[in-house]
This record gives sequence, structure tokens and C-alpha cells, in this order.
Amino acid sequence: MTATPDAKPRGTRLPRMARRLQLLSAAQEVFVENGYHAAAMDEIAERAGVSKPVLYQHFPGKLELYLALLDMHVDDMVTRCREALASTTDNKQRVQAAIGAFFDFVSSQGEAFRLVFESDLRNVAPVRQRMERSLRESAEAISQVIQEDTGCSSDEAHLLGVGLVGMAEVSARYWLGSQGSIPKEAATQLMARLAWRGISGFPRTG
Repeated sequence: MTATPDAKPRGTRLPRMARRLQLLSAAQEVFVENGYHAAAMDEIAERAGVSKPVLYQHFPGKLELYLALLDMHVDDMVTRCREALASTTDNKQRVQAAIGAFFDFVSSQGEAFRLVFESDLRNVAPVRQRMERSLRESAEAISQVIQEDTGCSSDEAHLLGVGLVGMAEVSARYWLGSQGSIPKEAATQLMARLAWRGISGFPRTG
């Protein structure tokens, strides 16, 4: 196979973790460009500047490579949400920070969000589990704050958390699809105002 214009030069020895990250970066480019089914391990190896045997030393197959990439981005999304919630004790600012985490995620890393939210493998159980984990763990983090600060039951707080996450995800994806016709900060504030008008209606305990 001839080298693609973006192929990395071969022959550089890297520590195992650095090589793994290099392979994941190349795989992300190929998966985002082509989708899972059209992506080829040959192209991923070529893009990373390694031989196929080196690629298979780290990932036994295309699905394992895809799942590793999903795990990395799901962890990133959940971490962003948790850090946003921990960034302030002011609940109005927390709402804006949490919604902002989704806008930041979809606008970063070359549309990697499509792997998490728009995978063409969502009917494959391990992929679906990871997609669901991103939303579930983000919702759980939000619902914990809601339950601590209101008189809502666990089930009520979880439903509110799921609703807030769903709104943040869908609106962030729509915003990106509209090519940022509204500046990101303004879009985040707009959705945060909408969410806060609902969440703030639940009286705080204590």
C-alpha cells in the first residue's frame, strides 16, 4: 500500500504508552473520516507510520482499537462533567459549567464526539455500553449534586440529571452542526439560562 500524504515516517522507537497514544490518534483520524466499517487497519497503520504487525501488537483487531478509543473519550467526557461540577459551589454557575463541558467536548479533538454520540456501531453491545456509560455517569454526577441540595428523592434527582445531560448533549451537537452560528460562550449561556430556570425551581434543603 502506498503511503498517504498524512502518513508518519516509520522507524522511530517509542515507549509503549506513547506508541499506543500515537496509534489511537491515527485511528481517530481514520474512524472520523471514514466511519468504522470503511476504516481499514492498513490505513490506520500507514497513518501512524508503523507496520501492521506493530499495530496488532497493541490492538488485536479493529473493534478492540475502536473500543479503546471510545473508552478514552468517554473518560474525557465524564471527567469534564465532574470537574465542571466541582469547579464552584454556586449552583447557577455549576449548571453553566456542566453544560459548557458538553460544548467544549463536541468542539474539541477533531469531531471525536461523533465516536461517543454518533457511532455507526451503536447496535454492537460493547460499543452501546460505552456510549451509555458516558451519559449515565455524567447524569449520576449531576443528580448527586441535585439530591444533596434539594429535597428530591434519588429517582427524581436522577431523572433531572438525565434530562440536563440530554439537553446539553443534543444542544451542543446541534450548535456544532450549525457551524457555530452562535459563539460557543453565548450558546452555553443561553442553554444554561434555560436549564437554570427549571432547576432553580426546586428549593434548597437546609
